[in-house]
Amino acid sequence: MLRYIFLLLLPAALISPAGLLSAQDYSEEIQYLDQYIRKTQQDWKVPGLAIAVVKDGEIILAKGYGKRNQDADDPVDAETIFGIASTTKAMTAAAMGMLVDEGKVKWDDRVVDHWPEFQLYDPYITRELRVRDLFTHNAGLGNADFLWFDSDLTSEEILQRMRFSKPAYPFRGGYTYQNIMYLAAGELIERLSGKSWEFFVQERIFDPLNMYDTYPNQEESKGEANRSTPHYKQNGKIRTIPDSDADAIAPAGAVWSSVADMAVWTKFMLDSARVGRQQLLKPQTYQELLKPQTIVPSAQFYPTTRLTKPNWTTYGLGWFQHDYRGKKLNFHTGSLPGTTAILGFIPEERVGVYLLGNLDHAELRHALMYKVFDLFAFNDRSRDWSTELKALYDDLELTSRTQREKRMSAKMPDTSPSRSLAAYAGTYKDPYYGQVEVVFRDDHLELSISKDMNAVLKHWHYDTFLAQWQEDWRWESFVSFDLSPEGKVTEIAFDGRVLKRN
Repeated sequence: MLRYIFLLLLPAALISPAGLLSAQDYSEEIQYLDQYIRKTQQDWKVPGLAIAVVKDGEIILAKGYGKRNQDADDPVDAETIFGIASTTKAMTAAAMGMLVDEGKVKWDDRVVDHWPEFQLYDPYITRELRVRDLFTHNAGLGNADFLWFDSDLTSEEILQRMRFSKPAYPFRGGYTYQNIMYLAAGELIERLSGKSWEFFVQERIFDPLNMYDTYPNQEESKGEANRSTPHYKQNGKIRTIPDSDADAIAPAGAVWSSVADMAVWTKFMLDSARVGRQQLLKPQTYQELLKPQTIVPSAQFYPTTRLTKPNWTTYGLGWFQHDYRGKKLNFHTGSLPGTTAILGFIPEERVGVYLLGNLDHAELRHALMYKVFDLFAFNDRSRDWSTELKALYDDLELTSRTQREKRMSAKMPDTSPSRSLAAYAGTYKDPYYGQVEVVFRDDHLELSISKDMNAVLKHWHYDTFLAQWQEDWRWESFVSFDLSPEGKVTEIAFDGRVLKRN
């Protein structure tokens, strides 16, 4: 906890486990970047963020900006912890790589050879799924985030549900970002090592790297006082919201950490998985993590490609990838409600950056990543990434808002439900989607999905209702009921899910 106390006195330097690392050679660039961050943080209205830069084997910057909570005066510093969300995935891939190095598994082993009970909907995919397929988002599965996000399901129950998930596209014939397969990877790590994923990454990654401010899940981080509060933009105003819990899919995105610790992780990845004189991954395994595995169609990649204009976009083992100014960039974002993160590095230029922020999908993260690369890899200050990307994302937000207003204006006037409100009440089930309850109470309907997902249903038109969630920062959802020819309510549909009445 006290490793980085000197940071307050030495704003252009960092205390690392190896000692004081000088940023003298980059003092002008750091001063320029510091001013740029301060301005762009205000432009994007991000309450607080922390950023680290690694160059030529040194951590040359690790610093916090703004507030942990916009309603308090506690500043963000290098030790403030945030949820790092999906930047966890690279840690899970590295953990599996360690087991590959030990000879306990091969990347192209069948999952069922090590986990006989593993089952997906399609018998062929179940039989042929390889270990690397758990990391590459191309196994034919749909998104399935509803299984964990604000869900009451345990990790085991989530994996059980996946056997009812019908393929969304041909096996290895497409791309859909998929968190649950990383949960499966964590379960496989436990089966191979005899240790929980949480214990394994603590013992094999966090401890050797002296990452003392890093926790494998939210539950273990709760005792940390120096923590950021999530913020959300609603109707043009920024407000605080509760932490989101990703512990049920911990290997996909549950780690909490500080930018000081993530600077060490970034340095580790830039240094071919070495810490001091210790090599934690064999060179060929390290290279395998960064080898492109899946082609990601440009339409499914980040909107930033409209400005970066890469020639190719891929996904490795826990890493997005594209070419930037003729160099290969490995990176990953992390997003949970109210929290944002990004890690990127260009091995050829020996430069990396890690950023954490406390505003939902604050895409300042991309702007600062590319700005760092321009400064420290290409000695170029000319491009104002913040202004360009803010214009891009403001336009996307306007498009989304316009589409929502169009949906809301499509309401048919002067209609009534086909049946009395009480007739819609009941239990609706599906092996994959689970169970929801519709309750008739005080002359209105209520929808209950989990302890954290409850809504009042207000009539919209015909047999469609508008779900207004108990957590008022959530977008509304449309909920429709289907009737049999005899007029009995038989199904409920919302957010792409269809459940039959019990």
